[in-house]
Amino acid sequence: MSRVSERRANETTRSWLGVVMAIGVRPSLWATAVRQAWVLTPRRWWRRRPRRPGPPADYLAFRMLTQYGRADAAPEPRDVVNYLAWCKDMRSSVP
Repeated sequence: MSRVSERRANETTRSWLGVVMAIGVRPSLWATAVRQAWVLTPRRWWRRRPRRPGPPADYLAFRMLTQYGRADAAPEPRDVVNYLAWCKDMRSSVP
């Protein structure tokens, strides 16, 4: 692994850890985070590689590209918290 790809992997790991911590201190978003993880995870995810629950890699790459301008960017915790708050607000506004 090159230094650049190793550094990006470390950035991504730190970023996702920051996301988990940012959500962890906001119990009001826990249910929304679980709901969004469920909604974004493809059905029968265990039948496809890599065998991990969560959004498909191409979806995440598209979202990172449109948000940060790089497909391999790591999400900012505040952006994920804002997204989850928006999801919660939208869900509560639907009759």
